[in-house]
Amino acid sequence: MSMTGTGEFLGFDVLLAVLGGAVRVGTPFLFVSLGECLTEKSGRINLGLEGVLVLSAMAGFGGSYWSGSPWIGLLIAGGSGAALALLHGLLCSLPRVSDVATGIALMLFGAGLAFYLGKPLIQPQAAQIPVIALGGWSDSPAVQSALSINALFPLGVVLAVLLQWGLANTRWGLIVRMVGDSADAARALGYPVNGVRIAATTAGGFIAGLGGASLTLVYPGSWNEGLSSGQGLIAVALVIFARWRPLACLGAALLFGGAGALGPALQSVGVTGHYYLFNAVPYALTLLILVLTCSPDRSLRGAPAELGVQR
Repeated sequence: MSMTGTGEFLGFDVLLAVLGGAVRVGTPFLFVSLGECLTEKSGRINLGLEGVLVLSAMAGFGGSYWSGSPWIGLLIAGGSGAALALLHGLLCSLPRVSDVATGIALMLFGAGLAFYLGKPLIQPQAAQIPVIALGGWSDSPAVQSALSINALFPLGVVLAVLLQWGLANTRWGLIVRMVGDSADAARALGYPVNGVRIAATTAGGFIAGLGGASLTLVYPGSWNEGLSSGQGLIAVALVIFARWRPLACLGAALLFGGAGALGPALQSVGVTGHYYLFNAVPYALTLLILVLTCSPDRSLRGAPAELGVQR
């Protein structure tokens, strides 16, 4: 085979690996960003998502390990994420309590609780959520691997579509957006602002918890204390980048997933130099996006009017 043909073949393999990795790595980003998008639409920010992600990842893995069913583990992961988010919502409903400070405290609490309770789970293996094999038509292992789709990813796509439609076309979506845009208008119409925000925050925590389950029950498929690597915080930046639109969160999650898969994809074809530099691409991309969207006229476009740090 010629050098040109070899280069094209390697380039195709890298492209397939990045596309497959975009789905695998992007699935946690997708669920966490959708959960935060719903929370912020109600006018509340949850910076404790990193703690939610780590705690739900541990709880989902433990549930799958002790029950033998990954689907039970998935529900436990969502429930643990909802419980921590509910605590955040209740605390933030108290007078003179900052969303940001409470979120940071619960991030540390959730991570610490997960590390403490998850110590017995570091070595065992739990039942994993099955993948959907879409590459059976090809004899190429690279194609088959790239098209082995995380079974949670289609669920995330459906959820993004439903959230986009629901927020724009349903009564509950109108109430959530009204509370997020004008708490005074919502109170004048008789809607409980704190109740709506607590409900949205709890539902967002459940959705984010599904992202935690995808870390331990699909990819990478095990529990350890360094599992999240800041993905919960990156998801907050994703929501800003997506302008608080669920479908745009899907595209942003795939973009960050592909960036995160670039390093392993290059390593799989023998490019090992500067490996850790390629692994830093998602974090560099986060900084770049924040810089590009930091101007007042762009950063506030699409933001709920009640979303702020002064409450």
